[in-house]
Amino acid sequence: MNLSELRYTVAVAQERNFRRAAERCFISQPALSTAIQKLEEELGVQIFERSRTEVSLTGIGERLVEQAQRVLEEAERVRSIAREGRDQLVGVLRLGVIHTIAPYVLPDLIPVLHARAPEMPLEVEESTTAQLEAHLKNGQVDVVILALPFASPGIEVLPLYDEVFEVVVPAAHRWARKRAIGAAQLAEERVLLLNSGHCFSNQVAEACPEVGRVPGNGMTPGNSLETIRNMVASGSGVTVLPATANSDKYRSALLCVVPFTAPAPSRRVALAWRRSFGREKAVEALAQSLRTLSLPGVTLLPA
Repeated sequence: MNLSELRYTVAVAQERNFRRAAERCFISQPALSTAIQKLEEELGVQIFERSRTEVSLTGIGERLVEQAQRVLEEAERVRSIAREGRDQLVGVLRLGVIHTIAPYVLPDLIPVLHARAPEMPLEVEESTTAQLEAHLKNGQVDVVILALPFASPGIEVLPLYDEVFEVVVPAAHRWARKRAIGAAQLAEERVLLLNSGHCFSNQVAEACPEVGRVPGNGMTPGNSLETIRNMVASGSGVTVLPATANSDKYRSALLCVVPFTAPAPSRRVALAWRRSFGREKAVEALAQSLRTLSLPGVTLLPA
C-alpha cells in the first residue's frame, strides 16, 4: 500500500469513473485500474463494485475511502510542516495581542505584514497580558504584542515603541478647548477605566495616582476601550486612552482629545516570544512591519 494507490482510490470514489479519475491523476486508465486491483488484493476486500455503466463503493469501500482521505490530508500536513521548516515565513503565525492594542494596530499591521510575508497568515488571539502569557508558555500562541513591564522565564522580549496617553472628554466639557492637561488635574473628574485585569488601567493609575484616590472614579466591566469612549460621549465622565486609539478614524463630534502636559504618561510596547520558538525570521518580519507603521503618538525605539 502506498500514497499513490490511496490517491487513485479516492479519485475513483469521487469521480465514480475510472477514465475521469485517471485523467485527474495524470495516469493511464489501465495503470490506475491495476493499482487499485493490487490494493484490493493486498487488503483482501473489494473496494469498488464495477459495471459497464457505473462504479460504486462497497460498504467496506466507503470506510476505506474515508480513512484514505484522512491519510492523504495528514501526508499533506507533513509536507506543509517541511515547507515551513525550509521557509520560516510560510505557515500560520499565532499572534496574541492585548485588548488595548489589537483594534488600533492590527488594521494597519496586517496589510504591511501580508506584503512582506504573503504565505504567513495570522491567527489572532486578543486577551489580557496574564492570559496571553499563559498561552505563550504553553504554545497556544507563538508571539505576543503587549505593553511593558513584562518578564517571564524562557521568554524573549523586544521593545518596539513608546506610546503616549491622552485625555478624552465630552465635547461640552470645560477642558475641551485646553491645549494640555496635567495628570494631577484628573483628581477633579470621574475617570473611567477598564477593569483591573488590564495592564493599561494599572499603567494609567501609576502615571496618574490621583485617579485612584477620587471617590466615584471607577473601573468599568468589560474589555473594550470603545465602550468607555461611548460612555464618555454620553457624559458619564472622562477617560485616558492610548494615542493609537485616538486616530482620525476614531474621532467623534461628541468628544475632544486633549494631550497631557509634558512629560506625558506613556507605555512601552514590545514583542514577546518563547526562546525555543524556531521561526526567528517570522518574529523579525513582524517587528519590521510594526516599525513601518505610521501610528499617532508613537515614538519608535532603536532597532
